[in-house]
Amino acid sequence: MNMRRMLFIVIPLLFILNNAVSFFVFQSGRTVQQSYNMMLDRVLLYKQIDQKTQENLRAISVYITDRSASSLRAYQGQSDELKDLQSSLSAQPAISSTELTVRSYQHMLDTFIGQEKSIIEALNSQTPLAYAASYTEAEKTAAFIQEEAYQLIDQELSYYQPIYRKILVQTEVMNHWGVAVFVLNTVISVLFAYWISLRITRPINELVQTAEEISGGNLQVVPPQMSTHDEFRILSEAFGQMQENLKLLIQKEKESSEKDRLVKELELAVLQNQINPHFLFNSLNVLSKLALIEGAEKTSDLTVSMSNLLRYNLRQLDRPVPLRDEVEHAKEYFIIQQARFRERIRFETEIDEAGLDVLVPVLTLQPILENVFVHAIEGMEEGAVIKLAIQCKPDETWVAISDNGVGMSEDVRESLLHYDEELPRERDNPEKSHSTGLGTRNVFKRLELFYNQKDMISIQSEPGKGTTVLIQIPSTGKGEEHVSSTDRG
Repeated sequence: MNMRRMLFIVIPLLFILNNAVSFFVFQSGRTVQQSYNMMLDRVLLYKQIDQKTQENLRAISVYITDRSASSLRAYQGQSDELKDLQSSLSAQPAISSTELTVRSYQHMLDTFIGQEKSIIEALNSQTPLAYAASYTEAEKTAAFIQEEAYQLIDQELSYYQPIYRKILVQTEVMNHWGVAVFVLNTVISVLFAYWISLRITRPINELVQTAEEISGGNLQVVPPQMSTHDEFRILSEAFGQMQENLKLLIQKEKESSEKDRLVKELELAVLQNQINPHFLFNSLNVLSKLALIEGAEKTSDLTVSMSNLLRYNLRQLDRPVPLRDEVEHAKEYFIIQQARFRERIRFETEIDEAGLDVLVPVLTLQPILENVFVHAIEGMEEGAVIKLAIQCKPDETWVAISDNGVGMSEDVRESLLHYDEELPRERDNPEKSHSTGLGTRNVFKRLELFYNQKDMISIQSEPGKGTTVLIQIPSTGKGEEHVSSTDRG
């Protein structure tokens, strides 16, 4: 649960709890107020009926005295008000303990109203003195109504007294609950605020400590692991990914530096094996022309091959070249070597032209061929065969250099593939390990850095059964942007 959702849940819950307590306290007070109002309305109604009954008697007495129309209208007004009060009493719900008394009280009112009506009819009849008995009865009924009203008021108060006490107790309890809930909400709010602050500050502090470690150069520090599924876990994972990307960038920078170092070593090795290459190149051209003039065509061809070989070595060593150029350079190198070995060796090629446009580092094939001559076939008197095969696969270009020489042991093969250990032959005879100083493992390492891909090289060899070196070059071949652009020529 993320922080935003948690806040949206907890804060409304606290708000609802506070409102619920407030509502219960309010509802309890409202119930007390309604009960009090109901009782007070009935008590006031009893009092008003009693007063209106006495006023009706006085109005009849005035009408008996003067028999005027105004006195009659005044009496009728008082009588109508008494009937309205009687209707209000009928509409009021009576409590169970006063139900019979209220019913009797209502009958008394009906009797009193009927007696007043008899008095008025007697006054308007032929025998006006007949009203006296009805008036006397009306006075008695009014007295009973008054006594009954007092009795009803006492019963109402007696009935509601324990209810009031109970309500007051409940109200007191609710007040205590309100205080308790208020205190509880305060404690919960403080604890929740403390918990929220911990959930926010603790991950931030851990990330800050990790950032300080990384800024100090410790890239092996483990990013904090967040157990919750919130924004901080996403931030921690992004932080870890950023750390991995930083490691990858540093590794790539190291590889780029390694490329530059190997190129410098290659340049140094080439320069160490060249005696003023420009002067030597020009001198070979002169010798070639001179041999051709004197009729020594083979010597001229050999000199041209040597000149081409030097010209190739004078190229910028940090620039990739098409595989086609490397093949031509390998052929020129073989021509020079064949002048030395003559019929003892045979060079075979099986080349798929579709695979010759892929880019490779300069001086890739010659060191491998040189290793073949030095270590594989140098001791063979006859029948030595070196084969260069290039096949174009859907996703790769395979370059295979094979020979039928002495082969190599498993230790030497493994050492060549792992680049890091010194070859046994190089330890025993470093001068014989490579004539130009361009080690085979240097070539393998440059290929790996150039294509940023491992396991490109495979070697199949057994003692006495020859050797095959297979280079699997990606068909997409990296371009010049993958190597340093510094001009080293």
